[in-house]
Amino acid sequence: MIPIRDDNPIRITPYFTIALIVINCLVFIYEFALGAQGFRDFTFKYGLIPAELMQGQDLMPSEYSHLSTSPYLNLFTSMFMHGGIIHLGGNMLYLWIFGNNIEDVLGHFKFVMFYILSGLAAALAFTFVNPNSEIPLVGASGAIAGILGAYMVRFPHARVYTLVWIFIFIRVVALPAVFLLGFWFLLQIINSSSTLSGGVAWFAHIGGFVFGAGIFWIFGLRYQRRRWYYER
Repeated sequence: MIPIRDDNPIRITPYFTIALIVINCLVFIYEFALGAQGFRDFTFKYGLIPAELMQGQDLMPSEYSHLSTSPYLNLFTSMFMHGGIIHLGGNMLYLWIFGNNIEDVLGHFKFVMFYILSGLAAALAFTFVNPNSEIPLVGASGAIAGILGAYMVRFPHARVYTLVWIFIFIRVVALPAVFLLGFWFLLQIINSSSTLSGGVAWFAHIGGFVFGAGIFWIFGLRYQRRRWYYER
């Protein structure tokens, strides 16, 4: 299932949702322009390596000292990196569909803080489960998962128009957000228990989603029936 849009209107211009999409795209274009070896070096330099974060130091061999950075800095830089065009495109699609409504609820500044904190929570969750991993973690999906969790709590009944495959047919179906995002979260849990992870940081998705949903629940930012929404 691939969401393509929702019917949840906004009252503001989502400047920071747009800015985050632009930044992620520009970083990917820069990565791509480096060539294959440059792309790899950039990933190891600015991606988050859990083993380095757990030990609080860079573990690169001396011959790769030019790739050394602080693992604490990489907690942030890794959020703006992607491994491929499909990885980038999928994340930006979800960010646009669901991020603008969360920015509308929180306001611009709080939205950015929420996004960053969701990304940090996702990275720490992945690191806790994989403390010895020396494979770089990159991508905005952990932060975006926080947005998905917040959206499900705040707008459970919003309709999300979704591409659904039924055997060989593709249909656009309007699904309640609680169903679509709940199913998405269930898939992350199922996939995280598989021995074939496919190179996807499932626990980062889980950590970000739980954080986002928890923040909105704890601080009372739960579902509220908005009159302007139902009378448009």
